[in-house]
Amino acid sequence: MHEKRLASIDIIEQSDNKIAVKLKGIPRQYANALRRIALSEIPTMAIDDVVMLDNSSVMHDEAIAHRLGLIPLRTELERFVMAHECDCKSTLGCSKCRVLLYLDSSAEDKSKVVLSGELNSEDEYVKPVSADIPIMVLAPSQKLKVEAYARLGTGKMHAKWQAVTTAILKEDDGDKEEFILELETVGMLTPVEVIHQSIKILDEKIKIFGDKAKELKAYVKQSSAK
Repeated sequence: MHEKRLASIDIIEQSDNKIAVKLKGIPRQYANALRRIALSEIPTMAIDDVVMLDNSSVMHDEAIAHRLGLIPLRTELERFVMAHECDCKSTLGCSKCRVLLYLDSSAEDKSKVVLSGELNSEDEYVKPVSADIPIMVLAPSQKLKVEAYARLGTGKMHAKWQAVTTAILKEDDGDKEEFILELETVGMLTPVEVIHQSIKILDEKIKIFGDKAKELKAYVKQSSAK
């Protein structure tokens, strides 16, 4: 008889944007579920709506909006809710479900590279993870002025909301009961936050499944008694 091993999750390697954790006593399907959740179900902030106030560049409005949406934004999950869950019920959103960012840039006598650092946010925390991401190039006398609205979303909705770039699950040196989960984040959340949120979401899914299973069992029992 095999001794039942206690489940545990231990951090074995960690940096600013990478983490590796050892999963012990956890079934493979649950370990892989954590990997899939990290890739597609963790909410992060990203620009979702863009209002063009002035664009005299050669780049189309849609292309600029697309590039703005792909700029990773730092995310504080405790302070925001998904737009469809917010009680404001407004298409414009409110301080609980969206953040306004604005950009006002122009080139004078020579061409200028517009960088993500020029995006100003009304929120002190929700800002681009890097100030050096190129958005576009303005030729002399060209201008770009926009209002951009960031909201929470998940990777399965669009890649711009994906919290991690890499999520790998592998066996630990041939031990089929131990796994190593390696994650590399985009920067919107810390690696520890990604792990924590993945566990939280998986736990909620298991509880919901358990409740539904009980309902189904009661229904079958009631139907059999008729």
